[in-house]
Amino acid sequence: MNAPIIIIGSGFGSYQLIKTIRRTDKHIPITVFTLDDGHDYNKPDLSHAFSLQQTSADLIRQSAQEFASEYNITLHALTRVDSIDSQQQSVLVNGTAYPYSQLVLATGAKTFVPPMQGNATNKVITLNSLQEFESAQQQLREAKRVLVIGAGLIGTEIAMDLSHCGKQIVMVEPSKGLMANMLPELVATALQHKLIEAGVEFEFGQTINSLDHNCSAICATLSSGKTVDIDCVISAAGLKANVGLARQSGCKVNNGLVVNNQLQTSVNNIYALGDCAEINGKVMSYLQPILLSANALAKTLLGQPTDLKLPPMLVKVKTPHMPIQLGGSTVKDVASWQIDIDATGCSVKAYNEQKQIIGFVVTQGHMSNTFPLLRALPASL
Repeated sequence: MNAPIIIIGSGFGSYQLIKTIRRTDKHIPITVFTLDDGHDYNKPDLSHAFSLQQTSADLIRQSAQEFASEYNITLHALTRVDSIDSQQQSVLVNGTAYPYSQLVLATGAKTFVPPMQGNATNKVITLNSLQEFESAQQQLREAKRVLVIGAGLIGTEIAMDLSHCGKQIVMVEPSKGLMANMLPELVATALQHKLIEAGVEFEFGQTINSLDHNCSAICATLSSGKTVDIDCVISAAGLKANVGLARQSGCKVNNGLVVNNQLQTSVNNIYALGDCAEINGKVMSYLQPILLSANALAKTLLGQPTDLKLPPMLVKVKTPHMPIQLGGSTVKDVASWQIDIDATGCSVKAYNEQKQIIGFVVTQGHMSNTFPLLRALPASL
């Protein structure tokens, strides 16, 4: 019997790959090893679960057992892969070698937690997986005052969601503004005002020096010397690809696992997918590029080598009090803006030095402009 395709990880990319393979081949053996429970769920739902009063169980679309049965896979949940032997084409788990025909690394990413001093640094919450959400949900439900580290996409979504539940939110962000690497200042300022109206406080140009226990609360000391008392701390300071296992096996690593247009790493028969993969110099932690990557990789694994093609892609910001959609380059490489603004919202087009449109942002009542603008953008890959 041929060695199976082995996939390490059970996130969106892994499970989308399996679903796509099974549409073509019902029987090729597939084995999955994952540190998680292996349940199928939609990770973006984590950033608005509180206002919807959802528990971790509510977010599960299909249990691990149901998924494994429906898609005819061997699933090893709560299992760590210790090493990869790329010469023998096997993975080592608890002293046992499991051979593979092809190996897919879908090891994801972990939330970056900035270095801090103090005796409460172990209390920092991250919300990058169903298990992390499950372990934090009781603490967050009881908290009245929450500090969010990072005012990027995820931090902003979480802040709006928790403020909608009546929590007092303090956001600490080292840059000068909200979602500074995604939104032009005009849009960022409008979104900031919406959050201020919801009671969110901002500390821009700041980092956290220390977190210390203070009676029943936590005292955060900012780089300015200001202190803030809160009940809990969430880090949303960005993602760091999980590349340790791949690095040990000899795969080329930069910000993520470096792959070619067929998602193959620098090591033969080892591929990378999802939050851990670096494609054309970028780690793209959004559903659409991961979905398209999984669809292309499924064909390659089944003997039809297929280059990944990425069209212009849309990002939806889950801030219901001010809906935002954007695509292309919206800050980097922008030479000029064209802005159409009225009482219902705005459409912002980004142009490069050659006067070519390279990105856009639309808000609120301008959503009907989204797809015409998206079609005007150049392909992402």
